[in-house]
Amino acid sequence: MGLRVADVMTTDVGTCDAETTLETVTAAMLKNRVGSVVVTDDGNPSGIVTETDVIGAAYSTGDPLTAISTRAVASHPLVTIDDSRTIRETIARMETEGVKKLVVVDGLSIVAIVTMGDVVRHFDEISTEIRHLERRRIDRTPDWAGE
Repeated sequence: MGLRVADVMTTDVGTCDAETTLETVTAAMLKNRVGSVVVTDDGNPSGIVTETDVIGAAYSTGDPLTAISTRAVASHPLVTIDDSRTIRETIARMETEGVKKLVVVDGLSIVAIVTMGDVVRHFDEISTEIRHLERRRIDRTPDWAGE
């Protein structure tokens, strides 16, 4: 069946309201040793703020982080994935969307987050799975070859 998002995702997801300042978000990211926070608007997930977003906002505006809301810098729309998707589908979605983090949702509920780091941490399992699939493909005799 293969590795799925549910096998590698992180269920402890930081969130903040869209009006939260970047100073507060940055403090939470540092305290929790995470690289992103999901932004909510009226309780619903609406975007994501990453370390790169914080650095870019601070550099481009020159404003203190206390003066910048997460709404102003959050990546929109929020790129999501279902926990039943395969790691192959996950990597393809990240590549297509140009992101390194996908929020795992069930409807409008945040379930977890899956990052490129999560995928890399499971590289050995993924490599083993690929080798297994490759061996099955090579060892499989096509139906037409037995005739």
